[in-house]
Amino acid sequence: MAKYSLFLGCIAPLRYPGIETATMEVAKALDIDMDILDKTSCCPAPGVFRSFDQDTWLAIGARNLSLAEEKGAEIVTICNGCFGSLWEVADKIERDEKKKEYANSILKEIGREYKGGVKVRQFAELLYTDVGLDAISAKVTKKLDHIKAAIHYGCHYFKPDTVKEIDNRERPKTLDELVEVTGAISVDYRYKNACCGAGGGVRARAKEVAQAMTDQKLEAMKESGANCIVDICPFCHLQFDQGQGGLGTSFPVIHLSQLYVMAFGLDEGKNGFDAHAVPVKF
Repeated sequence: MAKYSLFLGCIAPLRYPGIETATMEVAKALDIDMDILDKTSCCPAPGVFRSFDQDTWLAIGARNLSLAEEKGAEIVTICNGCFGSLWEVADKIERDEKKKEYANSILKEIGREYKGGVKVRQFAELLYTDVGLDAISAKVTKKLDHIKAAIHYGCHYFKPDTVKEIDNRERPKTLDELVEVTGAISVDYRYKNACCGAGGGVRARAKEVAQAMTDQKLEAMKESGANCIVDICPFCHLQFDQGQGGLGTSFPVIHLSQLYVMAFGLDEGKNGFDAHAVPVKF
C-alpha cells in the first residue's frame, strides 16, 4: 500500500480539530501508513485565490505538492476544498508544461521544485478505493443502526467531473456505502447533491445567500426523517453546524472520520465533539 501524508488545511485544525485526530485514529485502526504533512500553507482555497489570481493559486498549490513529493507520498485531504484545489493544480501541471515551468520559476525563489506526479486523494475516496468496504466492515464493533444520516457529499468531491472520475455526480454511491457499512442508514432527501452554501466564496461575500442555500438543504433533511448529517468536508461541516439557528433544527454534524471512530469502538474523546455548536448525542 502507498504511503500517505495528511494535508490538514485550515478549517479542521483551527475550528474542528477532532476531525484531524479522528482521521489519524481511523488510519491507524485500518493500518494506513499516513503521517501529517508539515510546513504546508492554505491549499489555497479555490473559491477565493483561484477566482482572483490563478497564477498565485497555481504556485502556492505547487509548493504544497512539492512537500509531498519530497516525502514520496500521496497527499490525502479531509476537506473537499483542499481536495479540489490541490487536485486541479496537480492536473494542470501534468497537462500543461508551461504552467509547470511557471510554477517552478516561482518555487525556485524559495529553493523548491515540483517535478510532478503526486496523487491527490480525498480520505473518503481513499477508504472506498484503497481500503475497501470489506476491510472497513471488519473493524466495526459498534453497529450504528440508530443513526439515520442525511449524507452530504459536497461540490469539490466531484468537480471537475469531466476529468475527475470518482463517482457518478448525479447518482453518487461511495459515501452512502461508506456510511452504511457501519450499520447506519443513508436517508434520501431532496437537494442531496446541492451545495451546502459555503463554497465558492459565497459565505465570505454574501452570508444571507449562503444561509438561504443551507436552509433549503436543512428543510429537506428535516422532511426526510434524518437524525444527523454526515459529511466529508470541514467547511461544509462548519456551515451546517453553525447554520441551524434560524430553522430551529438540531442535526448533529459528523465527519465520516468521526463516524468511524464511533463505529470502530475507538476513543470517542478523539472526536472533539465539544467544539461542535450542535451537541452530538448518540
